[in-house]
Amino acid sequence: MVADGHYPEYWEADVVLRDGGTGHLRPIAPSDADAVQAFHGRQSENSIYLRFFTYKATLSAKELKRFTEVDHHDRVAFVITRGEDIIGIGRYDRLDDPTEAEVAFNVSDAYQGRGVGSILLEHLAAAARENGIRRFSAEVLPENRKMITVFAEAGYEVERHFDDGVVELRFDIDATRKSRAVMEAREHRAEARSVAGLMSPASVAVIGASRRWGSVGHALLEHITDGGFAGTVYAVNPEAFELGGGVSYASVREVPGPVDLAVIAVPKDQVDRVVDECAAAGVRGLLVVTSGYAEDGAEGLARQRALVARARAQGMRVVGPASLGIVNTDPEVRLNASMAPALPRRGGLALFSQSAGLGVLLYSAAARRGLGVSSIISAGNRADVSGNDAMQYWEDDGATSAVALYLETIGNPRKFSRIARRLAQTKPVIVAKSPVTGLQLPPGHAVRTTQAPPAALDAMLRQSGVIRVETTEQLMDVASIVASQPLPAGPGIAVFSNSAALGKVLADAVAAQGMAVAAVVADLDLDAGQSAALLALEAAVAGALAREDVHAAIVTTLPALGLPAETIAAVLQACGEAAGKPVVASFAGVLDPQQQLDGLVGASPADPADPAVAAFPAADEARAGAGLQRGLPAFASPGAAVAALGAVVAYTRWRARDHGEFAELPGTDDDAAAEQLEGILGRVSGVGLTRLSAEESAALLGHYGIAVLPSASFDSADEAVKAADRLGWPVALKTTDEHLRHRLDLGGVRLGIEDAEALRANIVSMEKALAPFGSFGMEVQPMAPSGQACTLRAIEDPLLGPVLSFGLAGDAVNVLDDWAHGVPPLTTVDVADLVRAPRASRRLFGYQGLPPADTAAVEDLLARVALLKDNHPEIALLEFNPVLVATSGLAILSATIDVGNPRQRTDSARRAMRD
Repeated sequence: MVADGHYPEYWEADVVLRDGGTGHLRPIAPSDADAVQAFHGRQSENSIYLRFFTYKATLSAKELKRFTEVDHHDRVAFVITRGEDIIGIGRYDRLDDPTEAEVAFNVSDAYQGRGVGSILLEHLAAAARENGIRRFSAEVLPENRKMITVFAEAGYEVERHFDDGVVELRFDIDATRKSRAVMEAREHRAEARSVAGLMSPASVAVIGASRRWGSVGHALLEHITDGGFAGTVYAVNPEAFELGGGVSYASVREVPGPVDLAVIAVPKDQVDRVVDECAAAGVRGLLVVTSGYAEDGAEGLARQRALVARARAQGMRVVGPASLGIVNTDPEVRLNASMAPALPRRGGLALFSQSAGLGVLLYSAAARRGLGVSSIISAGNRADVSGNDAMQYWEDDGATSAVALYLETIGNPRKFSRIARRLAQTKPVIVAKSPVTGLQLPPGHAVRTTQAPPAALDAMLRQSGVIRVETTEQLMDVASIVASQPLPAGPGIAVFSNSAALGKVLADAVAAQGMAVAAVVADLDLDAGQSAALLALEAAVAGALAREDVHAAIVTTLPALGLPAETIAAVLQACGEAAGKPVVASFAGVLDPQQQLDGLVGASPADPADPAVAAFPAADEARAGAGLQRGLPAFASPGAAVAALGAVVAYTRWRARDHGEFAELPGTDDDAAAEQLEGILGRVSGVGLTRLSAEESAALLGHYGIAVLPSASFDSADEAVKAADRLGWPVALKTTDEHLRHRLDLGGVRLGIEDAEALRANIVSMEKALAPFGSFGMEVQPMAPSGQACTLRAIEDPLLGPVLSFGLAGDAVNVLDDWAHGVPPLTTVDVADLVRAPRASRRLFGYQGLPPADTAAVEDLLARVALLKDNHPEIALLEFNPVLVATSGLAILSATIDVGNPRQRTDSARRAMRD
């Protein structure tokens, strides 16, 4: 909650409008009085009438004072600016009912229809919820249909009442499934459109173009023009009159036509001036290849942030800085604004990278393997346009059939998870992530790092349905399959080889990857003469692919005399295309360095009219329509072929499964939990944590339908007996030390104590047993039904936000680190997977003849904790240890909760661009 009068800087945000442009949203300030008056003066008489129910040419000093002086608590106002101008104002004022506020908007005539009102409403609602407001009301004239539409389309349940010529609207502002879906859909459209404007410009200006061969500016201008860019290219260099056979302009402001994309390749000390000139010229997007920003330390990071803020404030998106460039092979665009010497082969694979070095690796690996691409984005330092933005664009891009990203950092994992989960439902998403992604920052990247277990980020990726790989080579292994082959309809694999030993190894590897060996043909005779061998090969592979239980084929061969690998590949490619099923191959033992057998063998030939761009054969319209490139995925290593195919099969299983739903949990009262936490935060100092008492923990968890088995501490044996009488016999006796309270073997726990005499004796005995370790407090607790001991932990991570971890208590988690992790929000299927993910979880399902535990109760508990942590970042740590899961029901024996001042999560219920 914001303290009265305290300026909430964290409410500021750069936002993407519906048309793909940007603006800056921030709380209003008294210094905005002149800008508000100027905004009012630009409005039409009709707009003024609709806002104030009367016409007024100017605002009075009293009105300006009231509008611009707010307390950011009971009275909140936001402005959205473009440059120095205000383009939208939204405000709320708390009413007599402290849970309700009146809301109003005023959007510039020039910016109406661009989603300004919707963005203001989202941010006002988030601020209001933070300040304890749960309901908005508004009075609108009936003819103000645009404003009524903003409320109606926001996803809230709006009540309407017409009285005295005014429509009164009232609605709860708590985020609902519908309102979140509306927000995400608007965010998707805006961000996809903003990136589309960068990737498909009608005109490009190269600023810093040079006639000096070998310079970056010279190369960029040459690559754009030689690539056959379909739009207009302008060269900008104040020191040249002619460049690239055309006129050179001294400034982008002198260019005779509009500029959609400015490619900036000037020294870093000139970039700010160039950005200002681009803003004045109405440029829509910037590609900054200039380096020397965040990779140069704190000073460079400050320059980078200032660059992005300068561009966004003027409505421009930024790719870079230190970008390798962008590429779009669409014949209607043909943009090669990159350091690649030629426009790549056209295909359905989209590539995203961050640093220029990894961009070169991705590009060269794709080219070496004959993979065609739809588009390439090198984000450089990823100061603005990110992998999340790119995925938003590629989701709508009909030319893209698969997406591959190499991520050195993930700035907004929760948003990444949400977008990737949706994108992966329709297109494969391959992510290469180094083992230190999220743990360390590469040069030039300024995002939060994670403190969660390393497996937590991997768990988030699995939840999202992405195909996770470690290296560029593995990424290209998988990409070569999904870019050229239809997805397998199941796990059944037919294995072929001309070596019995190799065929056996291959079949074992297929099974080890979790696929089903549907058929094995390990006696292919490829030495029987070329014609006979090829006929036999075709009959065997085509026959197997015709079977319903065979969903893909993998073929590995040793060299055969007089039978080139390319010839075998052509037969296999034809069999796969005829059956509509994927086929992959590995040609092992080839010694000829001239043979390129690692990549797409038989890839689509280049269009004779344009050697740089591959054309889809007219006879293969179905494959072209699916974005599939012709060719057979071939691998030098059989192991790499099996691993890549296994990853694709696992993805298709994920895609085909029921992903569950975000269940509505009965017995939860989020408002009561928020009120309790608000009171507790008053005891928190700075970045410190406050541990809740047992009573406070029980009350907070009770708001989410979670009960903890009560316990009572004591100072004497008499107090212990009274407590046991109150709690009910038999009882357990435990030390309160967090390390010993679970150690029956060390004497920290005594179970099944039936009466007062036994309790007194056990207290004395426990004191003696624990004496070597120190002096500790004790407590008594009712006995819980016997069951499997589990442990559950939830933290608030700086990068990932809420992280939920589950495992079986004891050595499984303490020694073997056998945890499963999930990042809320979690669907019902995510929760079920979480219970089953630990290796020791088999003990919950009737292990060694024991009755199965009540896993449904565990899933319900996990779902409630996930919801609690998703809603309340104030909970820095929550731990249940142990949780005894019986055959029916469970009991939480101990709960630890730490509360602290929350950091703003990287994915909240308001649309905002992130650094």
